[in-house]
Amino acid sequence: MTDQNYMERAIELARLGRGWTNPNPVVGAVIVKEGKIIGEGYHARYGEPHAERNAFKTLTQSACGGTLYVTLEPCCHQGKTPPCTEAILEHGIARVVIGSRDPNPKVYGKGVERLRAAGVTVDVDFMQEECDQLNPVFFHYITTGLPYVVMKYAMTADGRTATRTGASKWITGDAARELVQEMRHSYMGIMVGIGTVLADNPMLNVRLEGKKSPVRIICDSRLSIQEDSRICRTAELYRTMIACGAITETGALPDGSLCASRRKADRLQNLGIKVMELPDKNGKVNLKQLMRELGSKGIDSILLEGGGELNESALRAGIVQEVKVFVAPKLFGGRGAKAPVEGIGVSEPDGAVGLKLESVSQIGEDLLLEYQVKGGNPCLQES
Repeated sequence: MTDQNYMERAIELARLGRGWTNPNPVVGAVIVKEGKIIGEGYHARYGEPHAERNAFKTLTQSACGGTLYVTLEPCCHQGKTPPCTEAILEHGIARVVIGSRDPNPKVYGKGVERLRAAGVTVDVDFMQEECDQLNPVFFHYITTGLPYVVMKYAMTADGRTATRTGASKWITGDAARELVQEMRHSYMGIMVGIGTVLADNPMLNVRLEGKKSPVRIICDSRLSIQEDSRICRTAELYRTMIACGAITETGALPDGSLCASRRKADRLQNLGIKVMELPDKNGKVNLKQLMRELGSKGIDSILLEGGGELNESALRAGIVQEVKVFVAPKLFGGRGAKAPVEGIGVSEPDGAVGLKLESVSQIGEDLLLEYQVKGGNPCLQES
């Protein structure tokens, strides 16, 4: 076997931690001696031992003189767990092969320096692209303090997310819907607008056994959510947040326009829902400020399952990093049928939000198109 084979195994192991380690990265580690794997591990849960230490726990013989393959630069500082560099030195590892650099200022380059200073041979940036692909969420969150936002929607081949009557169940097939459940597990939060809640009365949880449900985040400018909705009735079971615009005692602004009322906000909070007052200049939810609030609360990623209005607002605010589009082999047609991105939109083609296609895959009978959002677009972003 080669260095590539061992690192591929470390990458495979890292993926096993997906959804459980946030806001930490997923990491895999493999220990090799005399051409044989003698230990392997991965970061399994937030707050638990890192991949390197889990790999050492599985050793079948002494690791002294062996090689460690790890997808991310080993930490060298005391966090929730002890530094992994010290465990590497204690076990007498002679060579360390590293995939990704850790952008955390507490770690970047320091782990490599610590090992080299102790006489360990360190190879860096090995299969870096493949290893970097494991942790776009972590890299974004650790460098910006903001959640990594993935916009997800399903549409027909003619770009409809519902029929002209508003019916949308189901556009995609079973395999695509199961994959969406996996996505919900992978990200810390799921965000929708109040229109989705009022129309569908969703739970926004994960329906797969052994998977965790995300934090539920509702954008509801006037606190219009019904207190007997499934979201409200299950707030004690699933962490739930509602972002709204201005809150007043009367539920009205000085100009007479409606807003959220203090009494309704108090009732929702008594149900266990965190209500966040984050108005923009138009009385709606300030999405940029919402991202800052969520990031400060340790929420590193969001699956945006909004309707067309919220999707457009999120793009306009410049908070979306990735777009996942399920395309069903169906045609709805019809005037008034909903589109995945509505709102004001752009006035000229060159004002479009740019996307970079990363992958195309077939999920059952449906297609999944995965895009990265290109750099900020002044024609769509808020000032």
